[in-house]
This record gives sequence, structure tokens and C-alpha cells, in this order.
Amino acid sequence: MTVTTAGIVHLADRTPEVSGAEMVASLVPPPQFATASFDSYRADAAYPSQQETKETLISFAGGGVVDTAKRGLFRRAPKAPERKPGVYLDGGFGVGKTHLLASIYHGMPARRKYFGSFIEYTALVGALGYQQTVELFRGSDLLCIDEFELDDPGDTMVMTRLLGELVKSGTKLAATSNTPPNALGEGRFAAQDFLREISAMSDSFETLRIDGVDFRQRAFDGHAAVLTEPEYDASLTRAAAAGVASDDAFDALVAHLARVHPSRYIRLIDGIDTIGLRGVAELTDQSAALRFVAFVDRAYDAQIPIRATGLSLDRVFAEEMLAGGYRKKYLRAISRLIALTHS
Repeated sequence: MTVTTAGIVHLADRTPEVSGAEMVASLVPPPQFATASFDSYRADAAYPSQQETKETLISFAGGGVVDTAKRGLFRRAPKAPERKPGVYLDGGFGVGKTHLLASIYHGMPARRKYFGSFIEYTALVGALGYQQTVELFRGSDLLCIDEFELDDPGDTMVMTRLLGELVKSGTKLAATSNTPPNALGEGRFAAQDFLREISAMSDSFETLRIDGVDFRQRAFDGHAAVLTEPEYDASLTRAAAAGVASDDAFDALVAHLARVHPSRYIRLIDGIDTIGLRGVAELTDQSAALRFVAFVDRAYDAQIPIRATGLSLDRVFAEEMLAGGYRKKYLRAISRLIALTHS
């Protein structure tokens, strides 16, 4: 892709390519969480599980300290409780799960550690092959998986087998999701092999529930910002003068996402400072909607503001979709869209 430093571009004209080596190099926390730490995580006193989880994860990351002043010089230190090799952060949207996951990554004094979304890991398996991916990660100290998803039972079984092999080699695991590991796939897939794999994976994780209110909703009225055509044009003109703005018809972008693998969406928006979407309309096709969710996740990770006309982006998913098996995924995307249109 041609590098642009200012002006207007069209995402539908971009065809990004990503090599296996580039995928591996990108397995670090996104820019938004590049400096995340346990100290910068502000637990809400109204929800004690936030502070409790934070303390548990500090210990998991190797930050637990024994207070020697409270025990005699020659007294034996109390034995640390035996932990499972993985922690699984379960909770609603915007309660800080990814912040805490990134804090584990930054806080663990490890030489070989990786941080990526579920889709990034499965894409890496597709690019390198299963066995080569196992060898790449074998013996690593930590693997962080953000947004453990179950769009495809085949991908999930591959991932659970990969994690099982890594646990045997001593790798610690940390993952986030909006669904506990023993309930993953519930209501969507009933294949016995799939359910067996999920059960095996859940045995490796200590599930930590984080309660709370979506921080992204606290400052807004619950709706995505919608611009008139003149407001949109003026907004993109300002954005293009200061950096790079994309300008695409919503239906054209949705169609283009079907031609680009979701693992490449991060490269699709590489170098973009503002995303513009004209004529937003309701999505009624499940596959198109899930691809748009993946796109929103990458835009949110990169903290790229969105400007849009047409239908409010918090109403982009059809009602029947919000009532289906992917409800939590769509609600998370809506939460992020609201935040990005107000940023």
C-alpha cells in the first residue's frame, strides 16, 4: 500500500498483505494499552470484584510480595496457593478486562511473551500451519488471548489444542471473554467433539469474574453520533488537513471486508487518523455483521475516531441479530462504536 501522510483515502481501494513474520511481530498489546499497568487500572469501589481480580492477577504475573516484617527471620514463608496455568477474565463490556490483560503482559518478567486477539492467533495458524505455530510458541513464558471468540468451531478446536500443548511446555495463559470458558459455544454449536475440546480447555483456567459498568457509556447518552452531510464533509476536511482520513460508502466498505481476511483489518486501517462512513444502513446478513464487528474491534484497538452519516451506528445490527447467539459480540461492538463516534 502507498504510504500517505495527509489527505483522504478510501479503505475499499486498499488490499493489505501480511506475512507470517509480520503477524508474529505484531503480537504485542495495541497502542491504547502500550503502557497499561496494574497501577493505572482504577478499580471501581462499587464493584469489589475489580480490586480482587487485580490483586489475583498481580500474583499471577509474579508480582506478589511476602511481607517479611510480619514473620520471623527464620520462619518459613507460607506456601503460595497452587494455581492453574491460566487465568480467564470474564465480565461485561468496558470493565477493564483488556487493560488487565495488558497489565499481565507488561508486569510479568518474562523473556518470551505474546499478546494478541483470538483471530490473530488463528490467522497465524492459517499462515504458518498448526505444527509450525506450536513450535514457534513452545516454551514461551506467557500467551495472552484477548476476546476469545467462537465464530467457528474448527478454529476453536485448533486453538484449544494449541493451548493444551503449550501448557504442557510450561506456558502460562491469560485470556479475556464475555463468556466463561465452560459456557463457550453454548447455544451455537452442539458437536460433541467441540464440547469436549471446550471442557478440556476450561480445566486449564481459573475463571475470574469482573463486575462493573461499561466505562465507555459513562460519558455518553448511549447513542452513536450521527452527522449531516455538510457536517461530515467539514469534519473530514479538517481531519484530512491534519492527517489521513478515510472516506467510504458504508455498503462499499462492508462489501470490501468480505474480500479481506479479518487478520488483515489492522493493516487496512494502518496510518488512518479518522474513519469516515457515508450512508450507514442496518446490517441484516450475519456474516457481514460479524466481519464489521472484527473491523470495529481493530479500529477501537487503534483508537481511531469514526465520523458517520445515515443510520446511527448503535442501530446498525438488526434486532434479530441482537437476540441471537452473537448478542454479546454485537453489544460490545455497539459500545465501542458509541465511544469512537464521540472521540
